[in-house]
Amino acid sequence: MTSTEAGAGPTPNDLWGGRFETGPAEIMQRINASIDVDRRLYAQDIAGSKAHCKMLVATGILTRADGEAILAGLERILAECEAGRMRIDPALEDIHMHVETRLRELIGEPAGRLHTARSRNDQVATDFRLWVRDALDRMDHGLRLLQSALLDQAERHAASIMPGFTHLQAAQPVTFGHHLMAYVEMFGRDRGRVRDCRTRLNECPLGAAALAGTSFPIDREMTARELGFARPMRNSIDAVSDRDFALEYLATAASVAMHLSRLAEELVIWSSAQFRFVRLSDAFTTGSSIMPQKKNPDAAELVRAKCGRVMGSYLQLMTVMKGLPLAYGKDMQEDKAPTFEAADAVELSIAATAGMIQDMQPDIAVLAAAAGQGYTTATDLADWLVRVKGMPFRDAHHVTGRIVRLAEKRDVGLEDLTLPEMQSVHSGIGEEVFAVLGVANSVASRRSLGGTAPERVRQAIAAARAEYLEG
Repeated sequence: MTSTEAGAGPTPNDLWGGRFETGPAEIMQRINASIDVDRRLYAQDIAGSKAHCKMLVATGILTRADGEAILAGLERILAECEAGRMRIDPALEDIHMHVETRLRELIGEPAGRLHTARSRNDQVATDFRLWVRDALDRMDHGLRLLQSALLDQAERHAASIMPGFTHLQAAQPVTFGHHLMAYVEMFGRDRGRVRDCRTRLNECPLGAAALAGTSFPIDREMTARELGFARPMRNSIDAVSDRDFALEYLATAASVAMHLSRLAEELVIWSSAQFRFVRLSDAFTTGSSIMPQKKNPDAAELVRAKCGRVMGSYLQLMTVMKGLPLAYGKDMQEDKAPTFEAADAVELSIAATAGMIQDMQPDIAVLAAAAGQGYTTATDLADWLVRVKGMPFRDAHHVTGRIVRLAEKRDVGLEDLTLPEMQSVHSGIGEEVFAVLGVANSVASRRSLGGTAPERVRQAIAAARAEYLEG
């Protein structure tokens, strides 16, 4: 890949034309080269070049013979890249010049005609959009699998009672399935963001050339269709200078990573000896080099940590873009490294989380026992005073608080207080109050839309399967 048509190795002057008399300093070559990063764009670069070539032939700008030679050469380069046989030469700067140089080696002079009516500016913008579009599709697929794992667990445990928390303090009893369904909804919103981002991204920059368009009679609609874009971008300056699509992808990835981190945090807490709510499988835990009893939730901890990497990538690119005048600046070469890094981190995190959810085993007995701790049915008592005794809620809240204080002093649960003890706080309380104090009764009573009653949870699971997995 490193020889030119004349047989000598290429220099930056060969790439840029005759404007420069001498080559760049060695350090300039190092800071200018991006091939170590953008080599990942090889498939997208070749796809864009094939579409451009077909359009040049269709519009008569390129002969059919040259077009056939170029397409055959590009197919061979693609095969070489997929087999890991691409030779890297930092003097060629980027993936575009590596492909073009290798094409010249393979087919000679026609290779030089491929770049007619395009610039590396619209070329890289197109390649990068194609890559991000693929990344969005991978993210959506991974989130779908994660939702499926959550739904399977939620269905098995639609009626399994656990404590619900606010401030990480026991608040009200809920079902384990209901809790997991909250994450199904979170990731559902993330998938909506993925779709929105993909729709806005799906416009083709190719044909904008450097920034002003081209005088050649190109057909931008054709290249857009060939590459699966909905339409060409409408402004040539915007086409080469926009990186909103990458920023929006990173923002979406950051939202996904944040939700994954929240779930990972709960898995870390739940699997601790102090909680024992769930057991994580050996496949997603590690041991200790010194403490033989340890079973560490390292996969969850790493998912939690990678959130910082993804969020940092978003901030990194936003900072690169914030002060750039139109149109293209070399600063924008720094767009791909954070995007690739974030994609690697979030895709791995999604897959690891799906694996943990599939394998985890909730301890139903521990969850149920914990659900009754911390006076979690106090709100049920207050609601009963409102519903049965007609008491204003604020008054009922005050009465219930006094009863909770009494139970705390006796170190018993609300359901363990005697009726006379409750009546010492409010004389109107009757024996029927005990029907609302059990955690099972509390959960079953929460039948409002979106509530934790098992029948509502099962309805939510069915609706989510239809929307997220079958739609």
